[in-house]
Amino acid sequence: MNLETPAEQLQPHQILLVDDEKHIRLAAAQTLELAGYEVFTADCAEKALALLSADWPGVVVSDINMPGIDGLQLMQRIMTIDTDLPVILITGHGDISMAVSAMRDGAYDFIEKPFSSELLNDVVRRAAEKRQLTLENRALRKALEAQGGIGPRIIGNSPRIKQLRAMIQQIADTPADILVQAETGSGKDLVARYIHEHSNRREKNFVAINCGAVPEHLIESELFGHEKGAFTDAKSRRIGKFEHANGGTLFLDEIESMSLSLQVKLLRVLEERKIERLGSNELIPLDIRVVAATKVDLKELSERGDYREDLYYRLNVVSLEIPPLRERREDIPMLFQHFALIASAQYQKEVPQLSAENIRALVAHHWPGNVRELRNIAERYVLLGPAYNFEVVGVAESASSTRRSLPDQVEQFEKLVLEEELSRNNGSLKQTQETLGLPRKTLYDKMKKYGLDKKDYK
Repeated sequence: MNLETPAEQLQPHQILLVDDEKHIRLAAAQTLELAGYEVFTADCAEKALALLSADWPGVVVSDINMPGIDGLQLMQRIMTIDTDLPVILITGHGDISMAVSAMRDGAYDFIEKPFSSELLNDVVRRAAEKRQLTLENRALRKALEAQGGIGPRIIGNSPRIKQLRAMIQQIADTPADILVQAETGSGKDLVARYIHEHSNRREKNFVAINCGAVPEHLIESELFGHEKGAFTDAKSRRIGKFEHANGGTLFLDEIESMSLSLQVKLLRVLEERKIERLGSNELIPLDIRVVAATKVDLKELSERGDYREDLYYRLNVVSLEIPPLRERREDIPMLFQHFALIASAQYQKEVPQLSAENIRALVAHHWPGNVRELRNIAERYVLLGPAYNFEVVGVAESASSTRRSLPDQVEQFEKLVLEEELSRNNGSLKQTQETLGLPRKTLYDKMKKYGLDKKDYK
């Protein structure tokens, strides 16, 4: 047990044991080592403090009564380094009231001498689990900050989300119209806003209209605008969505719901970049980008004659596909944390830490409502706190009732772990190999088995 080991090399299963009595220190260390922990010992607080830093991934177990800096003073100094680092205090019979007071001041727990091996292992295990959850939540926050910036964000580190962001960066400043294809709730409107905010049109208007939500007899006026007297209820001139978006971006959601007659007019606008208000013969030139979104296969609709084939090909100059949430499960913890932080700010409530069991349930859920469903669950979790039962919305239930063989579940988990580590290490095989403790050939074989390529994680 080497006190010179740098803190950044310590792992979450490690324990720092501080006691000036050698026989107690060695006995407790042996107990913890037999339980599978790697234990570092120190005979005084000064040596212990030399090992600690913010985000130190372990648990401190310290005697209260020590010469020089005692256990209570050590705990106070540790809290100035990291307020969430669990400190377990070892106390004599006469120090119980002092230990209880210390817990009010931030100690994780205390153990009274003499203590059994079972009690020590139980308290340390719970503290280590809490520390690991704390560090995982911090890592998620840091990952979110790394993807931060003004305006909308596309959250995630999965290969397909990285590819989506990379493609948007390539085409953001081009005038090309874009077709976004995705299931309901996947974030088509967010992608459209992201494209606008990352383009040279960001200073102009972003205008959105849901083509399926506007009655057919009003949609043409909404898009093109009208002159006074153009029809019975046209009591004044109205600027349409096309004209309002001039210089910026027009987002047409549910483009598949547009009537065939309106599709003809839209095709003309896309080709000529000019419009006429209803009731006018004046052509108004446009400088706009159109981002259209659909939840169905437009090519299939056009082949059946339910959608104009020429409009489909005109819209499909650049096509972006947003993967459903079930196909990028490694992004779920980060997305959940993102939505929970938003809800925390909105409702002025703390974000409760997710347990490992809840994280597994979230990752295993099928997510028919995609990101929208995840956001709703994150908001409820913040509002209701630890009492929130994921089974209310079937998340925990779906996770436990999915009928898959044990090998299938093991393979899914193994792939998820590999993807997370490759993403965390930016595709570095050497770092991934060291983090997971895998021989190089084993890592290569598993990546080949799951179709993983390091280039997708750089």
